[in-house]
Parts: sequence; structure tokens; C-alpha cells
Amino acid sequence: MNFDENMLRSVIEEVLKEMGAASTAPAAKAAPAVSTLQAGEMSLADTGEAAKGVAPDEVVIGLAPAFGVYQHETIIHQPHSKVLREIIAGIEEEGMKWRLIRVFRTSDVSFIAHDAAEYSGSGIGIGIQSKGTTVIHQKDLPPLSNLELFSQAPLIEMDTFRQIGKNAAKYAKGEAPTPVPVRNDQMARPTYQAIAALLHIKETEHCDRDKKPQAVTVSFK
Repeated sequence: MNFDENMLRSVIEEVLKEMGAASTAPAAKAAPAVSTLQAGEMSLADTGEAAKGVAPDEVVIGLAPAFGVYQHETIIHQPHSKVLREIIAGIEEEGMKWRLIRVFRTSDVSFIAHDAAEYSGSGIGIGIQSKGTTVIHQKDLPPLSNLELFSQAPLIEMDTFRQIGKNAAKYAKGEAPTPVPVRNDQMARPTYQAIAALLHIKETEHCDRDKKPQAVTVSFK
């Protein structure tokens, strides 16, 4: 049997209901009428088309289309505001600068991270999906290769996000850091597969292949 997107959405929602977890699936929201978007303990603001950086001491963080706008927490309910704080803190601890862009053309975290790296003056970027999957990338690598991949979003903790920021900054400085340790749990995929698929569908709904990356500013409360 072939499943189109609507049928897949229906099946996933039925699975979530049976698991008693339907309430955990974020509902899609209408686009805000203003450019400043509230996301829990932070505000994100689009400031126009992003410029490619020239500063060698910066790391660009590429946000997925729904991050902090239509979805506000990862697959294990970590607030996006805290996730972003930790990544930024890790970059700053290494004495490097950071900049945010939002990538609209895709919801694939590898391509988001690669776009971020191409916009970074250092050539190093971080890509993060709303559900928490994260990649550290370098602009000279093919999009589907990377420096570090954190594919199991349910296993990424706050200290890991901080280390991701630190390692990205170290790569930007020309260092060769020890990869951030990652946990592995064979049960994570089957346990979270349905909700991960649903969150990805909701993320992809907000892609725009014709829209260039946008510069984003953030303020934390």
C-alpha cells in the first residue's frame, strides 16, 4: 500500500492516540502577524535576508523552518530557548562569536547545517531541527558528510548541546576537538519513531524552496 502525506499523518495520529500521547504532538499554528515571535523564554525576530559572513571568528547556527515559531520544544520536551542558550554558551566559552539564520528551503538537518556553514565566515555551522537533531558542518564538505552528527534527538541532553557549541567553536579556530560523546539506545528509534515522523511532517510544512536564509535575532527573558 502506498501512503501519501495525509494518510501517513492520519496513521501517526491514530498511533499517538492509542499510546495516550496525542496531547504531546504540537499543533500547527497560524503564522504570526508580526516579525517578532515569542517562543517561551525567548523572542526571535526575522531581520531580512541573511548575509554571508566574513568574520573568521564566527559560528553560524542554522534553525529549521519551525524552530521556535511553530514548535517550541524538542522531541523530549526540552524548551528551544534552553537548547539555544546552551549552544550559544558553548560557542562563547571558546571565545567565538555566533550568528543565527533560519533556513527555509529544506527541513533536512544536514542541508540546514551545510547552509549555515556556507554563511559562516569561519566556514563552520551548526544545524538544528525542531525535534532536536543536530549537525556540526563545514562548508567544504559535501552536504551529506559532516564533522559531527547527533541523530538520536531523544538522547541529546542539555550538556550535549553546550558541548556541540564548544566543539563547533573549536573547529572554527582550526582545532581538532575530540567528538562530543553520544549515547546510543537501540530502543530510542522504535519508541519515538511515530512522534518523530509527525514532527518532521509539521516542520516540512513550513519549508519554502524559493526563500533564501533569513537573518534572525534572539533575546532571552
